[in-house]
Amino acid sequence: MSAPLEAILARDRAVVLGGLVGIAALSWAYMAHLAWQMQGMDPQMAAVQPQAWTPVDLALLFVMWAVMMVAMMIPSAAPMVLTYATVRRKRHRSERPLMPTGCFLAGYVAVWTGFSLLATLAQWGLHEAAILSPMMVSVSSLFGGLLLVAAGAFQWTPLKHACLKHCRSPLGFLLADWEEGNAGAFRMGLKHGSYCAGCCWALMALLFVAGVMNLLWVAAIAAFVLIEKLAPVGHRVGRVGGLLLIGWGVWLLASALS
Repeated sequence: MSAPLEAILARDRAVVLGGLVGIAALSWAYMAHLAWQMQGMDPQMAAVQPQAWTPVDLALLFVMWAVMMVAMMIPSAAPMVLTYATVRRKRHRSERPLMPTGCFLAGYVAVWTGFSLLATLAQWGLHEAAILSPMMVSVSSLFGGLLLVAAGAFQWTPLKHACLKHCRSPLGFLLADWEEGNAGAFRMGLKHGSYCAGCCWALMALLFVAGVMNLLWVAAIAAFVLIEKLAPVGHRVGRVGGLLLIGWGVWLLASALS
């Protein structure tokens, strides 16, 4: 005798949620390990080291960004992934949804991996321009102020609103963009990840302001993204946050130009 559908769905949710929590926890643990290693560095000694980065340095930086994006974005993507697994099970009750759900998540992560590559190249350029310190913190109030103002203004744009709307409506997205099969699940993950990146790229860029490896700053941005996507008044929180970012940026610009 087959188990009731609700019991099957509850089991699926427990397995998927456990996997997501495990991935996020391992990612945050890796970030904490890197932050601990950086705290052990002498900033004065780092400042006098050769400035040129090797391909290995860039590869390790890329891995750091990729893991950091997983740590920051998996929690806010969890409702979408869980909803996908539920819908998949209801459409194909006799088939386990774990493989297609994994493909959906892989598509989502692929988008943020691409973003991580761009962020790595951006950090390389900022490092070469001496805008970032060896500890990955902006040393230019002008750069930080402009980035804050730009990120704050983006919170009020139609593009931000359109992307956030898709991120806040998991079931609506799935019903409108459903595709069958593992390849279809991967493409759906890519599409959802693209909406998510379009919504949050400016906030991720703010990591350059207070430190790419400042875990408190990383956690603050991740929490803001989580609230913006999941809270009932998240869209309003996002706009208020945009105003605060603009105010902070104007203050930095004023201090840089005074």
